[in-house]
Amino acid sequence: MADIEHELGRELPVPAARPRPRTHGPIGWLRANLFSSLFNTFLTLIALCLLAVTIPPIIRWGLVDAVWSAPDGLACRGADGQEAGACWAFVGDKLRFILFGRFPYDEQWRPLLVVAIFVGLIVASCDRRLWGRRLVGLWLAGFVAVGVLMWGGVLGLTYVDTSLWSGLPLTLILAVVGMLFAFPLGILLALGRRSELPAVRAVCVAYIELVRGVPLITVLFMASVMLPLFLPSGLTIDKLLRAQVAFILFAAAYLAEVVRGGLQAIPQGQIEAADALGLGYWRRTRLIVLPQALAMVIPPLVNTFIGTFKDTSLVIIIGLFDLLGTVNAALADANWQGFYVEAYVFAAAIYFGFCFFMSRYSLMLEREFNQSRQH
Repeated sequence: MADIEHELGRELPVPAARPRPRTHGPIGWLRANLFSSLFNTFLTLIALCLLAVTIPPIIRWGLVDAVWSAPDGLACRGADGQEAGACWAFVGDKLRFILFGRFPYDEQWRPLLVVAIFVGLIVASCDRRLWGRRLVGLWLAGFVAVGVLMWGGVLGLTYVDTSLWSGLPLTLILAVVGMLFAFPLGILLALGRRSELPAVRAVCVAYIELVRGVPLITVLFMASVMLPLFLPSGLTIDKLLRAQVAFILFAAAYLAEVVRGGLQAIPQGQIEAADALGLGYWRRTRLIVLPQALAMVIPPLVNTFIGTFKDTSLVIIIGLFDLLGTVNAALADANWQGFYVEAYVFAAAIYFGFCFFMSRYSLMLEREFNQSRQH
């Protein structure tokens, strides 16, 4: 070929190369995630059309035409009796009742501090450097502080009965205490279900299947209505305590199945290696089996935690007013009737904030554990 080109005195034309598509930067991200194929491009355009249709009216209702300050519900409505935008004045007027419910008005700094303590403990638990005895001691101190602030009766604080506990602090108490006590119980149930002792295995299987076979509402009714019928005359158990125990027992059954799935995924070689090192059952389980099993089931564990947090709204059926219960009670005010959307959007934002935080932290934790296993 070179001889022919030399004889002709010219070179053959080289076809122009097509430029490579960009794979970095915003354009590369859009190309890879939104416009990677004809079908994905079609879905992206449909989604953009839907957003263009829905987002502007929502912004106009929630921000542009919203009423932020008003003495009552009539001021949020126009001359025709219809509201043009969101009446956030309702949330502002009922904010303390929605968050703290029937807790004495002059003492509501106490449940506010309780919410701050719970948030601080949850954030501190996300720091892996604190995992261990320091974190356990921190939670114990936090529980003592929460009990003192909510009950009172000491340090010059006015005593407040549990029947007046309501709103966001009650939701956090039911969810956080329920998850903390249900988690170790669920681990014991999972280990018991895999036990070689027939009696232990039968009891754990019966408990797990029985609790998972009934809805949470049934368990709450049993704890609130049926249990007092079997107690001796004159003996009573606090309603909040009964509801708390019901949440613990119910969540533990679901957590047990999640943990059991992780235990079954542990290779048999890990257990044989631990036996070869002379480790007993409990040391082998605590040091080798459980850490690997729990790392494998982080997504379903967090999913159970999120479900437990949202299920606290069911306590309204036994006369306890959690966050959603106080929202419904606030809507009963004759001066602010009809603003259901604003009330439920505000409650949904609080639920979403806690649930989204748990989901994002679980993703980060799962990513770290996966990297450590790969190395």
